Amino acid sequence: MTGIFTVFHASPGDGDAVGEIHTESWKVAYAGFFSPEFFEGAVRHRLGKWHGVLAEGKDTVMLAALDGRPLAFSYFGSSPEHQGSAELFGFYGHPDGWGTGIAGALMTASLERMREEGFGRVHLWTLRDTPQSRRFYAKSGFTESRAVRGHDFGDGNPIEQVEYELILR
Repeated sequence: MTGIFTVFHASPGDGDAVGEIHTESWKVAYAGFFSPEFFEGAVRHRLGKWHGVLAEGKDTVMLAALDGRPLAFSYFGSSPEHQGSAELFGFYGHPDGWGTGIAGALMTASLERMREEGFGRVHLWTLRDTPQSRRFYAKSGFTESRAVRGHDFGDGNPIEQVEYELILR
């Protein structure tokens, strides 16, 4: 690893950076799951949605930068499914940051922030057929809960997701 990582809370002015990270990671990791027509619109949506999310300020969005360039983000808040738990709604890294260690630095900071916010447990959903993501979550201390769900990203074709969870100590 070379360079310096910084992790910070995203502000409304970071919408473009978060959108770029989200779209570039989606282009690489998710293209094969959707029809080209749907995928093109889904990518455009991810590019533009973050200004509104950050302005709303309902949940926490954290950015990680390498030498000042934002390359990963996490998005989390209170779980709608598990009372008193946090849910990691999204965790994405720009392909330019893959293999640098930035995702690990961001995960460590995100979990610490969840502890600070009083959460004792965190869970997330990830696509069953994304082995790289699943390995990363396991390496970060998460275990598979054995819960499975079909998630419709808006194209009418649910994709199977698996749940991972972690007790925060």
